[in-house]
Amino acid sequence: MAVVKLFGAFFSPYAFRVIWALKLKGIPYEYIDEDLRNKSPLLLQYNPIHKKVPVLIHDGKPICESTVILQYIDEIWPQTPLLPADPYDRAVALFWIKFADDKGYLMLKLYQANGEEQQAAVKEWLEMLEVMEEHALIGVKKLFGGDEINMVDIAFSFVAIWLGVLEDILGLEICEPHKFPRVSSWIQNFKSIPVIKDNFPDTDKMSTFLKHGREMMLTSKSN
Repeated sequence: MAVVKLFGAFFSPYAFRVIWALKLKGIPYEYIDEDLRNKSPLLLQYNPIHKKVPVLIHDGKPICESTVILQYIDEIWPQTPLLPADPYDRAVALFWIKFADDKGYLMLKLYQANGEEQQAAVKEWLEMLEVMEEHALIGVKKLFGGDEINMVDIAFSFVAIWLGVLEDILGLEICEPHKFPRVSSWIQNFKSIPVIKDNFPDTDKMSTFLKHGREMMLTSKSN
């Protein structure tokens, strides 16, 4: 059997994308948790361009960038497909995955912002949630793949989980259920999927880690 390894980090939404995909496919793998403040020589060897996680190693060959990894996983292990078979449905799914990838920067922007910068970041989040509410989730039943999770759900997982962690850290409520009922319903459905529930990030550990990092960053800015 081919050897599969995954380099990740406990707080990385992109690493969890790959974890969930591997679990959905039933692919055994070895997980290596990286300290991104002190990156291992292996990580730097396998991803010399971006020097970040996730990196999937399959038969000794590295694949980098979470969306690329997800598409690779779906092609190599076709069981439990993560993308629709119909060409049009597949194109629509890839459009929304690209949209989610393009908005991923909002996590770091919100995390690092304060004062007016924070207000601007919140505004961008609200604009993205409005697009999800009014366009991406129109006609969606439980999940983007209908009753079954697919790659679009995984791509938007930063909204389902990491936004909530940031809201707790910053004392904000951005995704209000009465303003975004479709998004809120999708979040609950996503979190209730057995593979997600059983492989959920440690939000307490993540919150503590991110809170400490933000305090240090803000202190450094003010000095």
